Amino acid sequence: MSDRLHAQFAFLLEADKLRRVERQNLILDCSRRENSAEHSWHLALYALVLAPFAEPEVNIFRAIRMLLLHDLVEIDAGDHPITDEVDWDAVARSEQAAADRLFGLLPAEQGAEFLTLWQEFEAAQTADARFAKRVDHCQPVFQTLYGAEPLDWHVDVVRQNLFGGRAAALEHDLPEAFHHALVLLGEDTGYDCTRLTDRLQFLNEADKLKLIIRASKLGDGSRHENSAEHSWHIMLYAWVLSEHSANAADVDRVLQMLLLHDLVEIDAGDAPIHGVVDPAALAALAAEEQAAADRLFGLLPLDQGGPMRAIWEEFEAAESADAVYAKSIDRVQPVLLNLLNGGGSWVDYDVTLPQLEARVGTKVSRGTPRVWSHVRSQIEPWFRQAGRL
Repeated sequence: MSDRLHAQFAFLLEADKLRRVERQNLILDCSRRENSAEHSWHLALYALVLAPFAEPEVNIFRAIRMLLLHDLVEIDAGDHPITDEVDWDAVARSEQAAADRLFGLLPAEQGAEFLTLWQEFEAAQTADARFAKRVDHCQPVFQTLYGAEPLDWHVDVVRQNLFGGRAAALEHDLPEAFHHALVLLGEDTGYDCTRLTDRLQFLNEADKLKLIIRASKLGDGSRHENSAEHSWHIMLYAWVLSEHSANAADVDRVLQMLLLHDLVEIDAGDAPIHGVVDPAALAALAAEEQAAADRLFGLLPLDQGGPMRAIWEEFEAAESADAVYAKSIDRVQPVLLNLLNGGGSWVDYDVTLPQLEARVGTKVSRGTPRVWSHVRSQIEPWFRQAGRL
């Protein structure tokens, strides 16, 4: 079991590098370029919210899993904007080699499962993969056209993409997206796009999660992580480590919880686990998060916003098997990042091992005791050397 966990964590820590891969498009406020990890989180959210537009045979959660994985190869192969003049056959070979290496870090049968799913997405022959591809083509279009101050040439790229590029397929596969993009470009076609625009406000507001900075730093210590890329990373954690769940959690429900769980931070901000301990402050924060949930999930049609709000509430209550596992995964990921970057928030907040056991270990052990036992064995030498036992 220890060897298996070592392999799984080797993959998860390598995946952390996707946050360093910058894309061509900007985040919605146009303050910086988007990275591929937060992009993958946003695509997963798009897939969940645009589920009503999928064909009946589409398994939304298989599509979401594809989107969590699809850009990992960029760790080795890099991102290639559609405007670049490159040898696409060479890119495909490079990405295949990257997939072989990255998924090869996992235990054999798990790595084969992930590789097969990635290849299915790339081939775009199944209903699940085609839907995931349409989502991947759709988000950058609206990311640009709804941008606070989009660059003129980025808008030109969108126009070219819609007429002859990858996004041209939206006209047939997701016509509301195609026609609404034309409206934003000043070409009203008279097509009724209300079903889409009723959901885009939520998806655009969710982009602000990329601006919420957490106490944890990336594995290389170069910067603090944001809550959108954190959500992507812990979804990957939950999937990879699901076999260690103490109560056989439903992985798809857990992924949905983790996809949504931090959205309230857009209004309420992030509260570092080692920073906020006063009961009155915690109660005030809980009230802020409830108000944020009211506002954010209220942006969606009731038949979607209601169930999403309910699963967020379930996560917060941490009583069901799915929520207990989701909470444990939310706690364990920053521990590994701190170990990689030399202590991180443990140093910032002067954390001792007993404090970590109380604030983190007990929660992780509820959902996945084997994982906490493994992680504790990895971090104890650091605390011993730092004199924080």
